Amino acid sequence: MSEPNSSSQRHGVKLNRGTFMPYLGLGTAKLKAEQMPQVFTAAIEAGYRHFDCASIYGNESDVGVALKEITDSTVKREELFITSKLWNSHHHPDDVRPALLRTLQELQLEYLDLYLIHWPMGYVRSKDYQREHQEGTVRHSGDHYTETWQAMESLVEEGLVREIGLSNFNSKQILEILAVAKTKPSVLQIESHPYFPQHRLIDFCKQHGIVVVAYAPLGTREYRFRKPDVPSLLEDPRVVTIAEKHKKTPAQVLIRFHIQRGVAVIPKSSTPSRICENSQVFDWQLTDEDMEVLGNFETTWRIIRYDRDEKHPFYPFHEPF
Repeated sequence: MSEPNSSSQRHGVKLNRGTFMPYLGLGTAKLKAEQMPQVFTAAIEAGYRHFDCASIYGNESDVGVALKEITDSTVKREELFITSKLWNSHHHPDDVRPALLRTLQELQLEYLDLYLIHWPMGYVRSKDYQREHQEGTVRHSGDHYTETWQAMESLVEEGLVREIGLSNFNSKQILEILAVAKTKPSVLQIESHPYFPQHRLIDFCKQHGIVVVAYAPLGTREYRFRKPDVPSLLEDPRVVTIAEKHKKTPAQVLIRFHIQRGVAVIPKSSTPSRICENSQVFDWQLTDEDMEVLGNFETTWRIIRYDRDEKHPFYPFHEPF
């Protein structure tokens, strides 16, 4: 796949199987159907070619309508980098391919550029997983992620996905995957921001040739399990001071922080002006001093914890990294 022509999207990285992934993507969680036309129009005009989706978001059919419209009128499919994720209730190897086919049907695509195992924890097989997730009535299963991974590898062999990877896995779980993998994980998607920089896990991934994608890079306020004592990262005086120095927004500073670390980033917004602002991060740099400040906040908060699953044997956050 050739690199996109958009100036902002020439910045990216080639993954293990040679697919080009732009460093900047747009997250689609919580986007509603009525927001899609203006969101995708603004994103394409601003140069975004990387879009991050997931079946659990419950909006992939709406994203598919938007993608079909832009590929019919504005950009070619091969210019886009589309990610989706396998949900926990489809970890049984027999469920992996059907789950992907459903995602492809909803997104109106013939293939994905990247497919991730969303979490290492398996849930009992369910066709109504979105309702169970929202109600908190999910039941755990013993499906092991190494077996799920082997089913994911078959999707690559079949040409349904170009790259496969992981999300929310810890270093020990990644090593278990690497021990059985015929196809190496290309990407690890994790929460990362100055309140939770994840230095050790990012270094670990670099050592193993795995590209990191940071979600919640702006310190999301919308997460339903967010702890009430976690402050606003966008209003943190240290971030604001650096933003004022560079005449940039706090969001631009936080996005640029990741890009200079060699980490891809998928901020989410439904506001066209902010989508455009968030893309303007490639023609300037943070100083070494700025990076030192942003990477060494004394207090850390993991915002997205999924505490309700902490008794699951594969819950990832009991390990240091």
